[in-house]
Amino acid sequence: MPIPRATVRRTAARLGAVALTGALLAACGSGGSDNAGGDGKTTLTVDLFGSFGYKEAGLYAEYQKLHPNITIKQTDTQDEQDYWKSLQTRLAGGGGLADVQGIEVGRIASVTQQQSDKFEDLGKFGAGDLKKEFADFKWSAATTKDGKVLGLGTDTGPEAMCYRTDLFEQAGLPTDREELAAKWSSWDGYLDLGKQYKAKAPKNSAWLDSVGSLFTIMIGQEEERYYNASGELVYEDNPAVRTAWDAATQAADAGLSAKLDQWSPQWNQAFSAGSFATIPCPAWMLGYIKGQAGDAGKGKWDIAKLPGGAGNWGGSYLSVPRAAKHKKEAYELVKWLTAPEQQAKLFRKVGNFPSSTGAIAKVADASDPYFSGAPIGRIFGDAAKAAPVQVLGVHDKNVADQITNALSEVERKGTAPEKAWSNAKKGVANVTG
Repeated sequence: MPIPRATVRRTAARLGAVALTGALLAACGSGGSDNAGGDGKTTLTVDLFGSFGYKEAGLYAEYQKLHPNITIKQTDTQDEQDYWKSLQTRLAGGGGLADVQGIEVGRIASVTQQQSDKFEDLGKFGAGDLKKEFADFKWSAATTKDGKVLGLGTDTGPEAMCYRTDLFEQAGLPTDREELAAKWSSWDGYLDLGKQYKAKAPKNSAWLDSVGSLFTIMIGQEEERYYNASGELVYEDNPAVRTAWDAATQAADAGLSAKLDQWSPQWNQAFSAGSFATIPCPAWMLGYIKGQAGDAGKGKWDIAKLPGGAGNWGGSYLSVPRAAKHKKEAYELVKWLTAPEQQAKLFRKVGNFPSSTGAIAKVADASDPYFSGAPIGRIFGDAAKAAPVQVLGVHDKNVADQITNALSEVERKGTAPEKAWSNAKKGVANVTG
């Protein structure tokens, strides 16, 4: 997701389009009868934000074929913030929880440091034997100081830049991915190219979707962002945060943004409308682009190396709440979904880049005809190897949201950057206090 991801967050190549009602449906679903159809099957409920790609890749159908006594019911919330708020309400009440809950990487420190009593230690079911299958940073982030394993990693979010070759051609820009990688090897180069695009751009087409996505992708290139390794909030004095902020506000001032809120209906429609020519693109975004741009977009998109070096945006975990009805069965599903074979299938089918070291090796030669035959296995694989191991704090996602909300004020309302930064600091104080 992405989302996501992909941060997601990630939240993102999340193809699901069910809004907040999805979380409410999950609450109802997990509280229902074990055998709603009277067929003796165990119903496992899975509650996610956006789409993790499991249905789209046919993995649920495959698992149910392998386990005829299991029925899987998934619900989605498109917006991760809505999902997280709903999950917190249900965790506090102890009811309405699914057997499997998705956790965005920006929330995992909150789970391990503040909510470990709300989730099952998967080590009790044998998860410790899986440690060697995951990248070290992915495994350690979901492990408490006393060794409890509170989630198994799904995807990661190595970053690249996705772009529309047809729009580049109309604006007189080169379309070769290697040539572009050289021209925008730095973020200054990327913004300079954006100014060239603006001068000759097709009508109603901007250089990038939003300055918030620019900030997010840049800050994903840093090891230390909002918190330091001691758990202290350091975003105000972190020069990397201000560098990304300044680049984003400069892009807004230059009129390079389409001024679209990510995950909004307008943003979704813009993929097929050609409203922007480039979008910072963690691996999980590939599936999202395909879902929004549709068949008409095939061959119009390509992927190039990210300006400024490697980074990571998003990635998620699957966890089992203490209140889950079918804990052992839920763990077996989580174990299977996050195994190397399934992670490799997900990447090839929907673009979610693996966190399993074995799966990464399996997809090294992958290419994608939708994105003009781009060697996605190599592009994202190289980025994953070079990406920093990021320090995650308990309110990591909340801090990021406050800053990107403030950037939206700059690009959409014309708020002065320093005023918006002051608003961001007030927002951060509220969510971290």
